[in-house]
Formats: sequence, C-alpha cells, structure tokens
Amino acid sequence: MTAQTTTATTAAGERESRHAPLILTVFGLYARGEHNWLSVASVISLMADLGVESRAVRSSVSRMKRRDVLRGERHDGLAGYSLADSTLQTLAEGDVRIFQQARASRENGWVLVVFSVPESEREKRHALRTTLTRLGFGTAAAGVWIAPGHLAAETRRTLERRELSAYVDLFTGDHFAFGDLREKVRSWWDLDELTALYADFLNRYRPVLDAMTRHEPPPLEAFRTYAPMLTQWRRMPYRDPGLPLELLPPEWNGVAAGELFHRLHTLLSAPAAAHAAGVLHAQR
Repeated sequence: MTAQTTTATTAAGERESRHAPLILTVFGLYARGEHNWLSVASVISLMADLGVESRAVRSSVSRMKRRDVLRGERHDGLAGYSLADSTLQTLAEGDVRIFQQARASRENGWVLVVFSVPESEREKRHALRTTLTRLGFGTAAAGVWIAPGHLAAETRRTLERRELSAYVDLFTGDHFAFGDLREKVRSWWDLDELTALYADFLNRYRPVLDAMTRHEPPPLEAFRTYAPMLTQWRRMPYRDPGLPLELLPPEWNGVAAGELFHRLHTLLSAPAAAHAAGVLHAQR
C-alpha cells in the first residue's frame, strides 16, 4: 500500500467517524418511535438531507454494526437496522442527561470512585477511565475520580451494566477540609476546555436562533438544523456533570448554552420530527 493510498484510507475513516455520531442521533430521535427499526432507504434519505452521501452512510453503518451499536434486521422483506440493546439503554440514560440535566448543589455532596486494576487487565483500566470520563467525573488523584453526589446512582448502574464494578469502590460524602473547593474543582475538571466548548456552541447557534425566531422554519430546514445541533450538544452534559454554580467561574457560559439548547429544542424538534416522519413513511 502506497503512502498516498494510506493517507486516503485514513481520511475516509476519519470522515466515517465524524458521520457516526450524526447517524446515532438520527436513530436515537426517530428509530425508537418506529419499533426500533429504520430501513436502509430511509437512513440514506435522511442522511442525504443532512449532506452525507450514501456511500459514506453505508460505510459508517457497517462500522457501527461491527461495534454492536446497530444490528441489521429485515422487516417485511426490507433491509434495515435496529439499535442494539446496550445502545438503547445508553440512549435512554442519555435522554435524562441531555433533556433533563440536573444542576448539583453543595448539599448533594460528592461521589468518589477508587479503583485498582491489575496490569494483566489493562483493557479494563481503559474501559473504567472511558466510562468515568463519559459520566462526567473529574480526577482528584491517581485512581481516585470524583463527581457531584447526584450522579451516584447513575454511576453505580453504569459500572454494573458494563461489568466494571468488581474493580471499584464507590463512596459518597462531603468535602470536609482543607483548601479552597473552587480551586480544587478547577484542578479536577478542565473548566477552560468546557468554557471553550460552550462558547463554540453559543457562537454557532445564537445566530440560528435569532434567524429562526423571525420566521417559522419549514420541516426540512428544521431537521437540517436540529439533528446536527443535537449531535454537537449531546456530548456537553457528559463533559459537564452539572457542578454547583457557586463552584464555577462567575457568569459561567454553560448556563447560557443550556438555555440556548432548550430554546432550539423547543423550536425545532416538532417540525424536524414531521420531516423525518414523512421520509420514513415514504420509504415503506
């Protein structure tokens, strides 16, 4: 394989990786209301509306099937895909995070995860770190991860579901002493990175909200805006676990970003769903 071919293959893989979150958003939004199934034709049509060509869609879906995110199924003789059981559970938990995210208070205390994984099981260590990062945990020390206490039950369920609980001790409690807790929070979480992520969302979608509040968006326009917007937003509630506002920098832009997301969701979700329903029914 030549260097040029290798570069082209890598670039294609990166494009497919970028498409996968958008495809998952489409399935999360519309497959669950269709008995957890979308036909191949409807997926390709919806993704074409989002500017993704069919070849890239098929390649991305194949990768998602290999990772057991999607499963191939035929309904009434039509080829299509369903969400794997584990994906359905993850999406259900994500709905709460994305659409009903709770803001912690100091009174909630903290949940601590302490783990030790044998060197012979390094893949479990990686899985633990990935899982805790996705739950929104910060790193208090080597092998000690911390999150607001209101995430304790979700953390326990997630670790058990992913068969990682055997490597973990879970504690809840208060920060009793010492030091400035606001400074500690800044060291446990990368607040600068979070601020930049929220700023990017605000810069991208404030003009969109301004434009769309002046005229009611037609279904296709709403769909083309809503699906990518939700795809960008849905990683934020996992990076930001809803830390108490008094421990965050003044005028934390995560609050404004959250308000913008919910206004766009209210404005766009129904007409976007109407467009998707028209496509799905046309492809039956």
